[in-house]
Amino acid sequence: MAVVAVDGAAAAIKMTKRRWALAAQSSVALSVVALCALLNAPRFFSAPAPHGPIVGFFAPRSTSSAASAEHHLGFEHVGVRGDADREGNGGDAEREGGSAPRQVLDNQVGSPCSSLPSHSICCDRSDYHSDVCFMAGDVRTDPTSLSLLLFPPAATPAGAAAAAAAVEERVRPYTRKWDGYITKTIDEVRLRAARPEEAAAAHRCDVHHDAPAFVMTAGGYSHNLFHVFNDGFLPLWLTAQHLRRRVVLAVLAYTPRWAGKYGEIISGLSAYRVVDLLRDPRTHCFPGAIVGTRYHDYLAVNSTRLRDGKTIVDFHQFLAGAYGAGGSSKPAAATPPPGQRRPRLGIVSRRGRRVIENQAAVARLAASVGFDVEIMETGAGAPLPAVYAAVSSYDALVGVHGADLTALLFLRPGRAALAQVAPLGIALLSRNLFGVPAAAMGLRYEQYDVSAAESSLSRRYPAGHVVVADPARARREQGGKEWELVEHVYLRGQNVSLDLVKFRETLARMHSWLKEEPQQSHVAKSAEAFT
Repeated sequence: MAVVAVDGAAAAIKMTKRRWALAAQSSVALSVVALCALLNAPRFFSAPAPHGPIVGFFAPRSTSSAASAEHHLGFEHVGVRGDADREGNGGDAEREGGSAPRQVLDNQVGSPCSSLPSHSICCDRSDYHSDVCFMAGDVRTDPTSLSLLLFPPAATPAGAAAAAAAVEERVRPYTRKWDGYITKTIDEVRLRAARPEEAAAAHRCDVHHDAPAFVMTAGGYSHNLFHVFNDGFLPLWLTAQHLRRRVVLAVLAYTPRWAGKYGEIISGLSAYRVVDLLRDPRTHCFPGAIVGTRYHDYLAVNSTRLRDGKTIVDFHQFLAGAYGAGGSSKPAAATPPPGQRRPRLGIVSRRGRRVIENQAAVARLAASVGFDVEIMETGAGAPLPAVYAAVSSYDALVGVHGADLTALLFLRPGRAALAQVAPLGIALLSRNLFGVPAAAMGLRYEQYDVSAAESSLSRRYPAGHVVVADPARARREQGGKEWELVEHVYLRGQNVSLDLVKFRETLARMHSWLKEEPQQSHVAKSAEAFT
């Protein structure tokens, strides 16, 4: 990563790209060294990692303090004989749970599952985007059928147990249940009460956990950074953040690459070793389970729907902690505020489609407005910690609509600006996907809507063609195939060449806002914990 002093923009951009590539190579080398160290760490260290366990390598140790934490959180502890292994077990497996209240698994306001009785299963299927189910009691995995079985207390009459076992819930834990194309690729998990013949003795625990299971998938649209956060990690955080890492991720479609790429976030969500639900043949036992995730909107946290009133700024703070214990604010604390220096601007450099064709000229323009400019080369394959470190140091971010703008989550709430370039035909989509979340974070948001003359579609279609002259009409004429036009023409089929006179106005407004050092709003103040 390098700051480009854009007097000789073309040469500077080339230098920046080379430095990004070197940074990426260095990061890969460091990752290999770190991996080797982690693999050998158990030979030399007897204590867990100081900032929590490394996913896939360490699990929390059994300690008296863990037992105290279990009692405090109110998990009902299930006594199981003959456990072959214990994952973070907080005490004697035969200890009774006592009368301590159970931990509330569902943090959603108004949910039918927020008051979950003992030894019960509850599913909330009211949301358009996702189904979420909860299990309270002795929950055990059945690897052969991809099921979670709820075992009733020993004193339960056989008739009652048989009646309960007749009820079965099925869930595909993904946040796009309306999208049949992708939903059918998500494994279906069965939830039911154990039948009388499935006695505890015949379904012994191989691994005993002292925290509830959280069943989720690493599949879906996981190749795209927007979907990774919008469909995956943000809903995961929404659903389980109130449990303060005392939850065991039981993952479908698990791969070591996924665990390595997002290891910091995974460790931030759970203090326990990940369970590969599809490949682990052992029976895992939990004091409860969550299957599926909540969803509020595009990159959104609706505080009115959460008992603890969390916001998208809290999710930013979570990411800051995962990627360096508050790295989002440290750059600001180490340097003068933008009012006393040239603000730092990152330009997202795309490849293939929705490219800024006159990017070098835009970089020179931004420098002339008063920014120190850095080209953020998205194709370099930089690891997420490096991307976080770069973006969190920017005062402003500029980019064409696309998944890379998900990095707005890394900007400093209330102190940074985002300018989204909306290609022809997708102005509203651009605003909804990134403009609304940016405003919720307290960012200064600017949207530059590309005109027909600035779009490469004006060279692809004849003059006056409806696709260029009237995109709204072109979409209406598609009927039920509107999205195919949007995807193949407006998203995949165009680049942009910005009108520098017009775009200067957008850059100047951002620069002025940053130089004025505006009073921090309540959104920004809530991020002060990381200053």
